[in-house]
Amino acid sequence: MNVVREDVDALNAVLTVEVKPEDYQDKVKETLDKYRKTAKIPGFRPGHVPFGLVQKQYGKAVLSDELNKVVNDSLQNYISENNLNILGNPIPSVGESFTGDFDKPENFSFRFDIGFAPEIKVPLSGKNKFDYSKVKVDAKLIDQQIDDLRRRYGKLVSGEKVGDRDMVLGQFVELNEDESIKEGGILHSSTISMEFVEDKDTAKALKGKKVGDKVVIDPKKVSRGEADMAAMLGTTKDELSSLSDKFQFTVNEIKVMELAELNQELFDKLFGPGAINSEDELKDRVKSDLEGMFVNDSDRMLTRDVFEMLIEKTDVTLPDDFLKRWIKLSNEQEITDEQIDADYDNYAKSLKWQLIQSQIFRDNDLKLENDEVIQFTKGLIVQNYAQYGLPAPEDMELTQSAMQILQNRDEANRIYDMLAENKLTAYFKDTVKLNEKEISYDDFVEIASK
Repeated sequence: MNVVREDVDALNAVLTVEVKPEDYQDKVKETLDKYRKTAKIPGFRPGHVPFGLVQKQYGKAVLSDELNKVVNDSLQNYISENNLNILGNPIPSVGESFTGDFDKPENFSFRFDIGFAPEIKVPLSGKNKFDYSKVKVDAKLIDQQIDDLRRRYGKLVSGEKVGDRDMVLGQFVELNEDESIKEGGILHSSTISMEFVEDKDTAKALKGKKVGDKVVIDPKKVSRGEADMAAMLGTTKDELSSLSDKFQFTVNEIKVMELAELNQELFDKLFGPGAINSEDELKDRVKSDLEGMFVNDSDRMLTRDVFEMLIEKTDVTLPDDFLKRWIKLSNEQEITDEQIDADYDNYAKSLKWQLIQSQIFRDNDLKLENDEVIQFTKGLIVQNYAQYGLPAPEDMELTQSAMQILQNRDEANRIYDMLAENKLTAYFKDTVKLNEKEISYDDFVEIASK
């Protein structure tokens, strides 16, 4: 077995695998012998089928399978032994990628194209300066968060007038353009949640209404997407296009959320028995939790800004033609050249970021150790329990749960990506110069949404 490398340019090469009879003959004969012992061919007893007949019937298929194995093994061994940093996998060369005769098997030759990952220099150092926005956790924000917590454990009571955050139960009746009732139209009772009504005119029309009041509204403006609108009107998404945009809504009932009282019972529900014992302690805890939450958001914004800078400033040249061919050949479903061209820029940007990440990890000896991954996964499980107000299991059970989660490839990849991003963010914060700015929550949301 021999593998010959021929460089095309800095990013592309051809690997030719030369296969001789001694590389495959013994395996082919061994496989055909097994076939001969089990083959059922009319006129012959099992195990007594002539070898020549088995070879004639199965020889080419067995030879093809064996050649495929030895060629793939040779390619992978060559790439590993020579430390080739390639993108994707080898693919058959354009043009004559194979020579040999299956009818008279002797020497075979297989040609494969490979694409190399480019050498990258990441332009990031202490000279780079980035804004690091932090939310100012003031009394107003703390009070809003406490109100949200009280609302979570509150109860619905009947109200007299529709308010900003009330639930309004009523009946939808479909109307004609002149606002007369449409014969055979929709007639359905449902609920409108006022806090999700974004259209100001619609919210204004509903606000202040009492039980028995009627208002003409467009159902699209009191629902969140087609699925929600269809459920609200008791119909299907397919039928929405034929419906009127005018409906009479009659208020039948108004439900107001009565906030839970600030007492020990609520404190215990929120944070566990005895953890919080007064309103002042609650405010301190809420402030601490908000600051921790916003630090994570600030970190994500910093990482986003560094990402955009590195994507723009890092010189990365890819073997585009090779990658487009590889995408087409490796895709499970048939994909056209036009489809590949349309989405290639997004693919190339994602690949570019992967290469930059990998280079940062290599340059700075950053690693994802197995114990570290398990501990990180255990932390995610603890957070999950905390979301539901439940105590975390014992450490042994946590470890077992983490190991089980990591056996799922998709979940493991997601967790590795999260941990890798955390390490990158920590590296960015240690490396670049941060211009820390404390801003209001509203300004923070506006910057984050850009």
